Amino acid sequence: MQSSATCPPSTPTWSYWDYWGTQVTGFDLIEPHSDLTITASSLVETAPPEPPPPAPAWAEIREATVDSRLLEYLTPTGRTTVPDELVERARELSKGLDVHETAVAVSSMVADHVSYVPGATGVNTSTAEAWEQGAGVCQDIAHLVLGLLRGLGLPARYISGYLHPEREAELHRPVAGQSHAWVDYWAGDWTGYDPTNRVRVDESHVVVGRGRDYDDVTPHKGIYRGVPGGPPEVTVEFTRVA
Repeated sequence: MQSSATCPPSTPTWSYWDYWGTQVTGFDLIEPHSDLTITASSLVETAPPEPPPPAPAWAEIREATVDSRLLEYLTPTGRTTVPDELVERARELSKGLDVHETAVAVSSMVADHVSYVPGATGVNTSTAEAWEQGAGVCQDIAHLVLGLLRGLGLPARYISGYLHPEREAELHRPVAGQSHAWVDYWAGDWTGYDPTNRVRVDESHVVVGRGRDYDDVTPHKGIYRGVPGGPPEVTVEFTRVA
């Protein structure tokens, strides 16, 4: 509904919509500084999920991917490339299933093997590494599911956002939230699924950006010159207003 991002005083900002449909705020800070605080605020409206659309036949999915925008979500990326043996396992698992059932089955296959363990992996951990160690974060689980769905011919995209931890939170009471990642797959329309929590995307999920993988929707990126510092500290806060 509305959003804003603020940087240090007197730092001009500008906004634009990128190729993937994500609103981006940019800025230049050329004055020497010892720390940098960026505050982003948004007023959003979420709603209970609509029932998934009727499952199209796999032949219809193949015909739809002639559309170049869907082809982009079928092509493997460096972050979503998975070992061939995993694709074959997913192919066996999905025999006789429609696209919705396939998305859920593949998500369960990944979540059964890769436990969600905060801090178990880093931002550059590959899908093969996360699978091999059997532990990762939502980013790893989403990348694995994307790679497998694409390997089966089902267009899928990476969603970066936030997850509200309390469905019935008290009005006007701030609640600590967390960054999160899940997937959309194409079933005649984009349909969201959260493989880490094994649920359909609902009113607890707040979308920030969509893309082929994490690299298309990084929360922040840019050029920094100076003495290396520590990793960024991030806090997420939700306040229900209605």
